[in-house]
Amino acid sequence: MRSPPSCLRRVEGMKIHADALLFDNDGTLVSSLESVTRCWTRWVQEYGITAEAFGSIALHGRTAVEIAADLLPADVVPEAVARIELLEVEDVPNGGVQLLPGTREFLDVLPADRWAVVTSATRRLAEARLEAVGIRPKTLVTAEDVTRGKPDPEPYLLAARELGVEPSRCVVFEDAPAGLAAGRAAGMTTVALATTHRSHELDADLVVKDLSALSALVTDHAVEISVRG
Repeated sequence: MRSPPSCLRRVEGMKIHADALLFDNDGTLVSSLESVTRCWTRWVQEYGITAEAFGSIALHGRTAVEIAADLLPADVVPEAVARIELLEVEDVPNGGVQLLPGTREFLDVLPADRWAVVTSATRRLAEARLEAVGIRPKTLVTAEDVTRGKPDPEPYLLAARELGVEPSRCVVFEDAPAGLAAGRAAGMTTVALATTHRSHELDADLVVKDLSALSALVTDHAVEISVRG
């Protein structure tokens, strides 16, 4: 039986209750794919990395440090990471980031102490992209805040601690398999957005096309997330 276009996988009762909502950024709240392609293509050329080598490693949902470490000698990595950060930050004003459908409407109903952004980007880059589209999270976890990035659960567990919420009462919103794996490892409910990967590639409690497929109702005790329609 064909699933409704907005909901690609069902959860019991079509509703999720949580105390806190934890969002990845790129591919979840915003799209920066065109900017990423421009900047990383230039970066690869500058450092003489072959297309074959670059295409052989996992990229999405990982930190720049991890990617650079897979491709370059250890003594070059710090300089290379600083370079890609600069390229991406400078590209933000050039249409480097756009809100994904439903992001504004979904976040606008959430109290500031009920949600966080948890990203593999550096703080400088994350803040530049979020500021460009008018998203100002009270709690932001970035690559510099953890010793192990996604798919390790550390970033999401840190966000839960900062919000003062038990991991089991958190919902993770992600578009990448590495981020979903981190959420599962943290013992959290996972919602996948099929914005950068096909739905069958996403292992989550719920898979939807993007945040426009969901609505949130805030009560004194929880946030109730429902699939529209």
